[in-house]
Amino acid sequence: MKKYWEIWKYSLGSFSDEKTKPYDDYIVFVRTFLFVSYLITNMFIISNTIRHWGDVKQCPESLQSIIEKT
Repeated sequence: MKKYWEIWKYSLGSFSDEKTKPYDDYIVFVRTFLFVSYLITNMFIISNTIRHWGDVKQCPESLQSIIEKT
């Protein structure tokens, strides 16, 4: 499991500074939280787009009469 943690940690951003080494795990938690929140937000946006895909709205009567005259 430690190997996967290291892979996840480096996939979110490289850690090459020895001064920040004690804080690397905290940084990973913050970056993971941001990643998950972006992922959830994007899933809601995509699901809303799919839900309303192909919805047909009727034109107002005044606009419909203009379209029929052309």
